[in-house]
Amino acid sequence: MSTLLDLKSSVLRQVQRSQSLRSRRDPPPSPSSPLTCCPDASPHRMFEESMEFFERMSSVLQKQDNMLQAAQAESQQGASTVPPPQEHIDQAFIADRISRRELDLLYEEAVYTVVNRVGVPSPEYVSSEEDMFTYLLKVFDMGEEEHDIILQKAQESKRASFSLRVSVLKAKNLMAKDANGYSDPYCMLGMLLGQSPREAEEKKERKFSFRKRKEKLEKRSSTKEVLAARCIQVTEVKAETLNPVWDEHFVFEIDDVHNDLLHLDIWDHDDDVSVAEACKKLNEVSGFRGMGRYFKQIAKSVRANGSSSASSGSEENADDFLGCINIPLSEIPVSGFDKWFKLEPRSSASKVQGECHLILKLFTNQRDTTLTKREENVSIHKKLLTQILEYEHAHVKREPYNWNGLVSPPAWTVLTHHAVQTDLSPLLQAVIRWQCYSGHHRCQRLCYSLLLRLLRAIDADWDPPAVRGNLERQLSDSFRLYTEHCLCLMKNMRHVFPCTNPAAITRFELMLRGVGYMQTMQAFKTVCPLRNELNLDITTVVKKGTAEWYEDVIAQHKPEEGTLEEQLKRLVRVVDAVCVDVQRAQNTYNKLYVSAVKVDFFSLSYRQLEKLVADDINVVMERVCGTLEQESSRLTQSMGETVFELFISLKILKGFREFLPLKDAKMLALTGFHNWFKSSIHKWLQIVHDRSCDRIRRAVDVDKLDPVHEAKHSSSAEEITACFSQVREIWSQLAWPDSAGAFIFVTRLTDNFCSEAVCFSEMMTRKIERNQLGRDHKSLTVQLCVALNNTEHVRVFLGGLPRALDWPGVEQAMEESCGAEGKEQVYKALNGQLYNVDLDLQREAKRLIALLTDKMVPELRRYIQHISLSPDSINNDDAVSPLMKYLHDTMVILSDSLVKENLARVLQSMWGLLLQMILDTVAENRGVQVEFYNRFQYTVETLLQFFHAEGNGLTTEDMKNGDYKVLEEELKMNKCSSFELIEQYFLERISVQRTLKHTRFGRISVKCYYDPPEQRLTVEILHAADIIALDANGLSDPFVIVELCPHHLFPMAKSQRTQVKLKTLHPVFDELFYFHVSPEQYRHRFACLTFTVMDYDWLSTNDFAGEAVAPLSDFCWPGRPNASAAGKSVQPAILHLSRNKPSEKPIMRMLEARTGDKEAQEFVRRLKEIEKSMEEE
Repeated sequence: MSTLLDLKSSVLRQVQRSQSLRSRRDPPPSPSSPLTCCPDASPHRMFEESMEFFERMSSVLQKQDNMLQAAQAESQQGASTVPPPQEHIDQAFIADRISRRELDLLYEEAVYTVVNRVGVPSPEYVSSEEDMFTYLLKVFDMGEEEHDIILQKAQESKRASFSLRVSVLKAKNLMAKDANGYSDPYCMLGMLLGQSPREAEEKKERKFSFRKRKEKLEKRSSTKEVLAARCIQVTEVKAETLNPVWDEHFVFEIDDVHNDLLHLDIWDHDDDVSVAEACKKLNEVSGFRGMGRYFKQIAKSVRANGSSSASSGSEENADDFLGCINIPLSEIPVSGFDKWFKLEPRSSASKVQGECHLILKLFTNQRDTTLTKREENVSIHKKLLTQILEYEHAHVKREPYNWNGLVSPPAWTVLTHHAVQTDLSPLLQAVIRWQCYSGHHRCQRLCYSLLLRLLRAIDADWDPPAVRGNLERQLSDSFRLYTEHCLCLMKNMRHVFPCTNPAAITRFELMLRGVGYMQTMQAFKTVCPLRNELNLDITTVVKKGTAEWYEDVIAQHKPEEGTLEEQLKRLVRVVDAVCVDVQRAQNTYNKLYVSAVKVDFFSLSYRQLEKLVADDINVVMERVCGTLEQESSRLTQSMGETVFELFISLKILKGFREFLPLKDAKMLALTGFHNWFKSSIHKWLQIVHDRSCDRIRRAVDVDKLDPVHEAKHSSSAEEITACFSQVREIWSQLAWPDSAGAFIFVTRLTDNFCSEAVCFSEMMTRKIERNQLGRDHKSLTVQLCVALNNTEHVRVFLGGLPRALDWPGVEQAMEESCGAEGKEQVYKALNGQLYNVDLDLQREAKRLIALLTDKMVPELRRYIQHISLSPDSINNDDAVSPLMKYLHDTMVILSDSLVKENLARVLQSMWGLLLQMILDTVAENRGVQVEFYNRFQYTVETLLQFFHAEGNGLTTEDMKNGDYKVLEEELKMNKCSSFELIEQYFLERISVQRTLKHTRFGRISVKCYYDPPEQRLTVEILHAADIIALDANGLSDPFVIVELCPHHLFPMAKSQRTQVKLKTLHPVFDELFYFHVSPEQYRHRFACLTFTVMDYDWLSTNDFAGEAVAPLSDFCWPGRPNASAAGKSVQPAILHLSRNKPSEKPIMRMLEARTGDKEAQEFVRRLKEIEKSMEEE
């Protein structure tokens, strides 16, 4: 309730202010008025200051748009050659350089690897031993002599012993050997000992098989195509399938890695005993060398363990051959085979089909190096990779920070051979690469896509049992150190990964993706079981980094130093920096955090920064408000600009809350920040008003009243509407959220707009009045038109204020807070202001139009006089032609110079002026010949067509207004005869009588009825009431005169009168009077009875008390109740009396002007006697 009362009082003050605009307009501006020249400053300087003021305000209002454009430009900028800022270097990780002794041992390991390399190198490998040694010399900074010594040592060392790991995975599309359409396949595989090149050539003509007949084996000439029993392995039998899956793994020791051959047979098992078991038992016996003896042992084992049906002499039940594979070890690549091998027949007569999937890999099982005897292969390979990695990265010339980790071919060749020879699985290699690269990254940054790729490699091959013990601890440490490194970078991301650097943002995105991927890795969950809340760690560092960044901003701008105004300016810069940071968080950083690590970076940073800013601003604004509340204090322009800019900056910051989740957008620290600015914004609006007035005054001073561009208004109108638009934009940017405060501010702004518009219009009028002397008619007319258009331009602009200032929104807000009464108050106050200013602007427009038409009066009067004095012999067109030519020429100027609305107003004024001139001329020439009035009738009709302009000018309805009707009636009457004028007089009397009700002159009761056969009208005057007192005693002596009028229609009828009733105001007469009335007489509409009530005086003339008329049409026309035999029984008629002065009627003046007309003069005489009687009273 108190809020509504406060609003009512505020509304009342605002309405009083808007209504006081009129009182402020009439006197000239006082010396203290903002529109008055300040004696201490030149008008030009004041104008410059005003323009600078509005330019500064425009830049403040453009702040948000500029911020958005800058953010958009940042997001759209492409690749940049500018390197990203330096990232954090983990000093604790930088290890001491490796000793020369350890470096020599590691170099020995590398040389030994090169000397003992095996396998077929792929194209990307280096095959030249010299090239590899040359590269290693650079990597280890080794001299030639030292190299020779170490090389000789490696060559003299025991050669590396190799083994072959074979994985028999599966086969497909095998031949069906059983009746059921399937086979029962199994594999038998082993190593064939090395052969000479000639023997190998001979072997091409025949195929080896583990199950050849004994006699064929014995016939062979070669004794070297033998197989050690310990080198034979057999898979499980897979029953009834043509696509078996074994997934079995075997390891074979190799005697000659360059000449040995892997042989594999696939058989269909048809016996009832297990050949695989027999083979396994046989493998327990050592020393068997001949293939024949090997086959016998297989057969014996089968018979010994099988059924009686399986005999040595029976070969019908032997296993069926399905195909074989021969793979020379010299053809195996360095990285091994992982492929499908096509099955081969053992002779040209064999029919086989299908393929077998094998994985083959060579490795060393014994190395004669110093490091191998002291350390594990994983540790050695890690050191070797670290040494090569440092060398390779140091020699990257272009964008070393973006190095993808690819090493040179010699380095890759050495590393691959070492990993193969030391039997490092892909998982172990991936773990070692991750440890080395991630560790190296912490002191010398790499491309984050490389690190992400390494994490994926670990995840793809992850096998928990393969990573245990020390390696597991090392992998856990590497994950932990990398995570801590990334968290440190996240904390300082604004400096390390600025949005202004596309390369840095790309790196940041890849880093976050790596951290996010690490959280999902099974390896990370296994080796770091306690780091399952990485999101909480990220949230913590984001908050800490945001707080530290804000502290840096505060330290940079130092808002606590200087005067209060300086502190505010520094705070503006702080808030702007926060807005830019929040904008970047919303546009760039948040998308990266959410997509990569599922952390809402924007919400975290915005809520934290918003709270920090609000706390700092609140403290300073309390001091500002306390200062402004003192009576002697005033808000300087500079201080006001700073306060306004701070408000806009805070509004921009607050506006980012729309990007928060709904639950986070409530109860923020800046929710009610506008309350801190209430008192300062009030005074700030006064400053805006003062600067607007300075700007308007200067605009009027420099205005030459020339139309601008294609418009018809001048520069000052452009300037004032531009000024209004800027002020309107200021209010729009304020976006005051409080409904009551918004209403007060809108009312204040509306009042400012209205007063400024009216003052502008008044100054334009005074400017025209001052400049009209010495100017020719045309130039002055054009300037008046421009001034009129200026006023209209401003008036149209003000008409858009309800929409521009969102009046409906203010009304709705007030209705929600204060009910319908509050809405009504808003409506009345605001619309009252707009209504008043519209009236004032129209008043000023009329003043300008009056100036414009006043210049036309002499010429118009001369042309009207020309028409009046033209002799009857001149044609009407010739008489009117000079006037029409003048109007046409004037119309050309007006049409070119005025906007449509003003043209209509000027034409309407000219039309009224011409009508009045013609009316005055006609009134001055009453009683002349009819041709005179006919000519002016023609003139009026011609003017009517001219101003209508075939629908392009004034409307006929607007032109045929009161003045037109008066003139038309005047002309019409002047063309009438005296009898016609008298008849018209009585028609008007009858018309007026019908409208009289309850006059103060009393009433008379009469009864009139007509006898058609006798043509007799009977009049009964019954009584009168409330007659005015005309005697000194307060009474009257009334009597009534009744007569038929007009007299020229009833020349034989005499007036009759009642008896005098003494000393009464309510006389009763009850007298009958008879008149002869023919149908030809009563058919006229103007035929009537007149009842004149007179006060009888003994010593002087009788006094006129009142009169009434009754048309004969009411009594005599056929069909009327009074015109029948029952007329005597009709109800009496009550006629109200009137006392009008006849001389006030135009007809009287026309009749009086006809001095030569006896009837007219007689009629005027009688009426003047009555009027004289009234004057004597």
